Amino acid sequence: MPGTPPESVADRGGPARPAIRFDRNELAGAFGDIGTDLPLIVGMILVAGLDSASVLIMFGVMQIATGLIYRMPMPVQPLKAMAAIVIGRKLAAGVLYGGGLAVGMIMLMLAATGLLTWLARIIPSTVIRGIQFGLGLQLASLALREYVLAEGVRGYILATVAFLIVVFLLGNRRFPAALFVIALGIIYAFGFTLDAGAVTGSVGLRLPTVRVPGTADVLTGLVLLALPQIPLSLGNSVLATQQTARDLMPDRPLSLRKIGTTYALMNLVNPFLSGVPTCHGSGGFVGHYTFGARTGGSVIIYGSFYLILGLAFSGGFDRIIHVFPLPMLGVLLLFEGLGLMALVGRLDDARTQLRLALLIGLMAGLLPYGYVIALGIGPVLVVVERYRSAGTGPAKTPR
Repeated sequence: MPGTPPESVADRGGPARPAIRFDRNELAGAFGDIGTDLPLIVGMILVAGLDSASVLIMFGVMQIATGLIYRMPMPVQPLKAMAAIVIGRKLAAGVLYGGGLAVGMIMLMLAATGLLTWLARIIPSTVIRGIQFGLGLQLASLALREYVLAEGVRGYILATVAFLIVVFLLGNRRFPAALFVIALGIIYAFGFTLDAGAVTGSVGLRLPTVRVPGTADVLTGLVLLALPQIPLSLGNSVLATQQTARDLMPDRPLSLRKIGTTYALMNLVNPFLSGVPTCHGSGGFVGHYTFGARTGGSVIIYGSFYLILGLAFSGGFDRIIHVFPLPMLGVLLLFEGLGLMALVGRLDDARTQLRLALLIGLMAGLLPYGYVIALGIGPVLVVVERYRSAGTGPAKTPR
């Protein structure tokens, strides 16, 4: 009919398959999550004696596969709780691989049975916003406490310059802020800290190491690593990631089952090729998006960086990686955390829910096992608040 708008792709049965771009904005957004990923990867390699080639190659492969599957800036990150426990308790590589396999099997069961969808229905959005705020608080605190203070006076100067660059260029699609920060960091490394001998000595083709996790390692990893990780994964890797995608890309529907399935498959493959356990994450999504990414191109670029590093330069990885100034990574991580915290303002009713969301966020971000507490107590607090509000509402005028 004349005047009738053309039928949309969604009207014909679903959204169009979006294009993948490789422009300067995707390149800038590609490194929006590096401040979170790199320290955990380095820490696990050094503490658990992991094969750096296998870790870097598999981490890169998972990034590239995710970019192709989702075609949006869906991140791949090391499992944070597992990484922290492995580094803190100095666990062996076999336990890490066993824990990764165990968490993959658990998540596959949750996704296949529909329990993820059920959990999404019973966990209030206020709790999810609180978890996003808590994770953002953790990332911002880590950036200020560990990264910005890492190199003394020189580090303060680098961090200040990087901070000013981001403040002036944040959101600029023509001149992406992260590109200038990364470029400045590379120039600094070549000028002050890069050892040419370490670079040339690390060159050589390497491939992942095949291994089969033993039953004892899987059971030990289940108890020590997988069970503490699951609450964080449910809150951040699955539920909060879906919510973040809705916030930032509302025209791109994303199902919990798909997120849970790709999370599970990564961890069912990684242990057999000596890769670290990985997940998706709301913080990484915000990090890529904040610095310009809008398609899977950013994740593919980021994965290619790790893939090339693992294939060709992993021999001296533990030496090379320390040349990039941590204060500049800290600035990128800080803005990732702030972007995640800002999502708390998207509550359905900020007037009544903000206080509770902030409380849940503080529990998640500051308490030991905070994500377990937030997921367990948060829904109860929401229900109590609803009953309290209903009981203190305006009195009805008697007839």
